[in-house]
Amino acid sequence: MKPPSRPSRKPAVKPASVRPPRRAEKPAPDKPRAERPVAAKGAAPKKPAPQKPAFRKAPPRAARASGAAEPRPEGGREEHRIAKLLARAGIASRREIERMIAEGRIAVNGEVLTTPATLLTSLAGVTVDGAPVGETEQTRLFLFHKPSGCLTAERDFSGRKTIYDFLPKDLPRLMPVGRLDMTTEGLLMLTNDGGLKRTLELPSTGIERTYRARAFGSVSQAQLESLIEGVEIDGMRYGRIDANLERSTGHNKWIELTLTEGKNREVRRVLEHLGLSVSRLIRTRYGPFDLADSAPGALVEIRKGDLDRFLAALKKLKK
Repeated sequence: MKPPSRPSRKPAVKPASVRPPRRAEKPAPDKPRAERPVAAKGAAPKKPAPQKPAFRKAPPRAARASGAAEPRPEGGREEHRIAKLLARAGIASRREIERMIAEGRIAVNGEVLTTPATLLTSLAGVTVDGAPVGETEQTRLFLFHKPSGCLTAERDFSGRKTIYDFLPKDLPRLMPVGRLDMTTEGLLMLTNDGGLKRTLELPSTGIERTYRARAFGSVSQAQLESLIEGVEIDGMRYGRIDANLERSTGHNKWIELTLTEGKNREVRRVLEHLGLSVSRLIRTRYGPFDLADSAPGALVEIRKGDLDRFLAALKKLKK
């Protein structure tokens, strides 16, 4: 007797309706798609036409003080006041730029500006006296040995000499970092970067300035050391001053003073407060830069490597 045969186990076939439809089986759309233009072989893709930089007025101080975050403009580029951008480009100081705006000398895309509170992302389209502003030059820093008897100013209407009478004519526009009185001589920093100028001038940056003063009168080292705590003169508070008596010949004395604020006539006023009469004042150092043995009127540019290291150190100080 034969055993019953087993049914064959063939794989079940899925119905056709379960299978995913092929791409070719998709119904054609009602409207044919617009064909994309094919670029010629090797041709570069067309770039969008450059847009004119939009500018707007800065918010009032109360709104800025509230701490509310400002929306970034399209493209993510940070906005700055036009005076700050022009100062960085070496056009003029911020105060001078504000005067130029009030005189109607600055325009953006042909529209004359009426307020310095204008925010821009770049200087594209900006003109000064009808001339377009070029791109920002590379930051440069110079050491100038200011002679006595000249002003730290761009011009003097009474005809007195200024520091610019001693500078070569082929240099870009340079701005002094701080000021030295007419009779004060020594190291004066010059730069084409308004942002760097402002950073170096701020007392909060903590950059030391060293002076040597020749004074007439009587003073002790203890009196000079008391200046380390600061002093108040006629309602004006002067910060820490590290003062040392270098040498004394009778009533003539050479005194070295190091400070970080650099207020107007600070060294002279402090020494006069101690009963001294200053007959000569020389600034010998500003931060890591010193006067060395340069002659009055000499101008020396800081090398790029040294400048880059100095700028990197400044960024760390600001943090």
